[in-house]
Amino acid sequence: MEVRAYIESGILELYVFGTLSESETAEVAQMAEKHPEIQDEIISIEKAVISLSYSMAPYLSASNYDRIKASLIEKHAPKVVEMKPKSNAMSYIGWAAAVLLMAGFAWQYTQLDSAKNQIASVETENDTLSKQLNTVKLNQTQTESLLAVVRDQNNTVVALGGQAVSPESTAKVYWNQGTQTVYVDAAGLPEPPEGFVYQVWALKLDPLTPTSIGLLDNFKANDSRLFAVNNASGAEAFGITLEPAGGSVSPTLEQLYTLGKV
Repeated sequence: MEVRAYIESGILELYVFGTLSESETAEVAQMAEKHPEIQDEIISIEKAVISLSYSMAPYLSASNYDRIKASLIEKHAPKVVEMKPKSNAMSYIGWAAAVLLMAGFAWQYTQLDSAKNQIASVETENDTLSKQLNTVKLNQTQTESLLAVVRDQNNTVVALGGQAVSPESTAKVYWNQGTQTVYVDAAGLPEPPEGFVYQVWALKLDPLTPTSIGLLDNFKANDSRLFAVNNASGAEAFGITLEPAGGSVSPTLEQLYTLGKV
């Protein structure tokens, strides 16, 4: 058998691990004496085994490690190291078991970490779905409340038309004199400029007496554009003006956006 084929046959690994019979061990030793390449390959395999076992089995004491290292490498003369199959086999079996044990721990840790990530992901998804469901329920409740206001047969509906400053603007007032509630549908008004707010006025016409009944605050955040304001007892008309943030004591008539009679 050629030297290269002999090396690649796998017999040298079995020789290093001490699992060959005595006759096979003697044969390998003879081949190693005759062929330096085989001896070098044996040394290489032994170094690899020691390196692997030391890295994966840190519980091996320094004295045992040094003893094995000296036996396998530092005392390597031209002759191949004479090995004791049974004792060496037990050592390598122990190191192999350590490698398998560490690999098992690593696999279990990976699986546990993956499971934790999956649980965290599911919990996050459930939390998101719960928030979305609560939002849907809240929106549904708000929508039902708004529809109840608009559809109430006891409402007096007052249409407010656009004025000179904004002819295209419109609004509606829903006034329930029985429950003393007033809602303003401001969907027909443009968003107020920064630093300004719409103010709603209940008017008596003779003499002209305006009374503020509320501000349309958070206009941009109110998607429905339906606002509850104060009661308008005795109102004969309603108007909406654009005022500085916080509102005004009396309406700025030059900024009268909508007006309508009851």
